[in-house]
Amino acid sequence: MNSQELRAVTWTAAVEDGAPSLSLIDQTALPHTLERLDVTTVDGVVDAIVRLVVRGAPAIGAAGAYGVAIALAQAGREGWDRDRLDAEIARVREARPTAVNLMVCVDRVRPFADRGIDAVLAEADAIVREDLAANHAMGAYGADWLLRRVAPGSDRPLRILTHCNTGALATAGWGTALGVIRELHARGRLETVYADETRPLLQGARLTAWELAQEGIPHYVQADGAAAGTILRGEVDAAIVGADRIAANGDTANKVGTVGVALACAHAGIPFMVAAPTTTVDLATPSGDAIHIELRSEDEILEWAGLRTTPKTSRGHNPAFDVTPGSLVTALVTERGVLEVSKGELPEAMAGAPAA
Repeated sequence: MNSQELRAVTWTAAVEDGAPSLSLIDQTALPHTLERLDVTTVDGVVDAIVRLVVRGAPAIGAAGAYGVAIALAQAGREGWDRDRLDAEIARVREARPTAVNLMVCVDRVRPFADRGIDAVLAEADAIVREDLAANHAMGAYGADWLLRRVAPGSDRPLRILTHCNTGALATAGWGTALGVIRELHARGRLETVYADETRPLLQGARLTAWELAQEGIPHYVQADGAAAGTILRGEVDAAIVGADRIAANGDTANKVGTVGVALACAHAGIPFMVAAPTTTVDLATPSGDAIHIELRSEDEILEWAGLRTTPKTSRGHNPAFDVTPGSLVTALVTERGVLEVSKGELPEAMAGAPAA
């Protein structure tokens, strides 16, 4: 299955007397098996988001939008009043606090709830279509910018490092940072990809590597701690990552470990690119200091596959994200173009005409 066919989040209409369901690729089962989980309740939607069955800011946003439809369907079956419905929709909205796309997409479809489930579904479908189109647009913008910046006047292929998973699994399809990588590959301008394994749940090793393998894209999987050394040894031409929230000043929250990649790129003098749709830009958040960083379970650090790997007295510090200062973001690519944030081109410019 290639990226053109991969859809992490889809809606399934009710069959006969069954409830309608949100169908999710179970990303906890990859790369060993490709399974789908059918969710029919708000509890199921929240659990899937929290457990990372569905993950990646745009994909979570789509799941949240369809989650409102799930809440409406469940309300009809169980006779909820309006207060209960509002409370259940709020649970979906708040399932993961760092990724702004979840809140944006739930808020976008919520006003349609009074018109019924079909109206909510129509708006959720629009969110998915727009995200897929945005991914292809930012892929082209990002590839154009990198080729001009890194290899002007040359046709040599690039060596790219990426962190976490930002592909079709994390979006409506194609991908953000991985979408730029796919575009370079499609143009014959990609030599290889260094995919950080991404702690603590190995999204890079399990998911990014799986997506790259599906399309025959050459790649290495490396430990997160190897990334800086790989960059400083000159084995990488640029790093491309995604984002879960981008503040008004360009500070970017992304999967923990990202800021170390950015620091290494700055020292090596190579581009550090953030690829994300404009729905990830949060102009109401002035800086990274105001971004809530999700702390996940200690067990993800203290155990491995259910086995304790640390002393019983050890405590686990497990932030899911870190914040990269805007001064380290060479380029921010969205579906509207590219901003050179480290040179003072701030995300508020995205409210206007295309930047590139």
